[in-house]
Amino acid sequence: MADLTKLTASGLAEKIASGEATAVEVTEAHLARIDAVDEKVHAFLHVDREGALAQARAVDDKRARGEKLGPLAGVPLALKDIFTTKGVPTTVGSKILEGWIPPYDATLVTRLKAADVVILGKTNMDEFAMGSSTENSAFGPTGNPWDLTRIPGGSGGGSSASLASFQAPLAIGTDTGGSIRQPAAVTGTVGVKPTYGGVSRYGMVAFSSSLDQGGPCARTVLDAALLHEAIAGHDPLDSTSIDAPVPPVVEAARNGSVRGMRVGVVKEFAGEGYQAGVMQRFNGSVELLRELGAEVVELSCPSFDKALAAYYLIAPSECSSNLARFDGLRYGLRTGDDGSKSAEDVTALTRAAGFGPEVKRRIMLGTYALSSGYYDAYYGSAQKVRTLISRDFQRAFEQVDVLVSPTTPTTAFPIGERVDDPMAMYLADLCTIPSNLAGNAAMSLPCGLAPEDGLPVGLQIVAPAMADDRLYKVGAAVEAAFIDKWGHPLLEEAPSL
Repeated sequence: MADLTKLTASGLAEKIASGEATAVEVTEAHLARIDAVDEKVHAFLHVDREGALAQARAVDDKRARGEKLGPLAGVPLALKDIFTTKGVPTTVGSKILEGWIPPYDATLVTRLKAADVVILGKTNMDEFAMGSSTENSAFGPTGNPWDLTRIPGGSGGGSSASLASFQAPLAIGTDTGGSIRQPAAVTGTVGVKPTYGGVSRYGMVAFSSSLDQGGPCARTVLDAALLHEAIAGHDPLDSTSIDAPVPPVVEAARNGSVRGMRVGVVKEFAGEGYQAGVMQRFNGSVELLRELGAEVVELSCPSFDKALAAYYLIAPSECSSNLARFDGLRYGLRTGDDGSKSAEDVTALTRAAGFGPEVKRRIMLGTYALSSGYYDAYYGSAQKVRTLISRDFQRAFEQVDVLVSPTTPTTAFPIGERVDDPMAMYLADLCTIPSNLAGNAAMSLPCGLAPEDGLPVGLQIVAPAMADDRLYKVGAAVEAAFIDKWGHPLLEEAPSL
């Protein structure tokens, strides 16, 4: 049974469909793994044991009746605790929603259930997805399974850690400034930010509405593609959802090749602040792409240098608006309501008690940037920079098919190292933020271990909007060549817990 936790999602699905293993056996194996290791890792905030087993039994019943099973039927999944789940707690990593049980499912959750994916539970995250380390969770940090004293990335560190510790073969994350890709990079897993609007945001608790995007997390490119296909597609409940066919991501993952493709290397994603081992592994990946038949082109995207500053005006501004709904009056935490205080006092006391330091910091920054007399100087200027970044991408994609870069400037840093230095923490998203500002599709996949610390390094691939299949085409080719040459950094050299 323990071996079931080491299989890929596609491998598990095949075993279930053939009758070699039942969905209940697969689910029980992963629940046992959670029991064995999650006390150390703290990837999960809530394990829905009864719900998961009920979903698994339903899959086994379908198979017994001879019904056709989908490509991920019976495969367990860890769900970031930012998606509403009917009857199951949704906290967004915050005390202000501790104990809240939604009355409805997010569209993404509805699609997972329709695909017969077994949802094991909800994973830990930076509060309201604000952070790059999962240290901002109101319920304590998550450890990186490669080294439990280090961060697993953020904000979706619980999802990435669940994969790297073999507690789940699939996970869901959200990416506002890199919160799928950066955790994937530092845990040796695969994470994809689909084109903005490619996956419904209905039922996803909002942080920054023009940037937030849910997406798949897995241990292989094919598994990520299968999950991407299951959750993507137009949703009339989401006004930003793209009404267009889902790109052929699974076909691309099964037929990966870069021969004849033009691959751009952005020169702004290098230099001071980049760890030597990260650049060594990235340069090795570029050489590998050349060996596989790609033409490598060096490009300049000058506006990318301003992306971090623009992001940290736009995201806090939108967060200050979105989080205004948490007032202590309608749902969630309520503090100070003893009959002697006004509604305004109750709201102030509730927010003081319910929001953590990083959330408060971003609300204050955003409120200031949107205030009278400062809107044009700050928020308005940041949106102009966003347009320049989109134009840089547009010019780049006229010359190349995809762009590549390191996913993060460094490997996983020690827990606590950057807690008191917000600017150092924000720099973890230096390479990922431009894609969110432009709405492009992007992926991180493992490209080896940094020689100086033996920790995973991620290769980022960026494709134009609605060309998500290019990510999988390039990612699958690189993954196959990498495994052929050096073995898979996670599957072959998995950290012990």
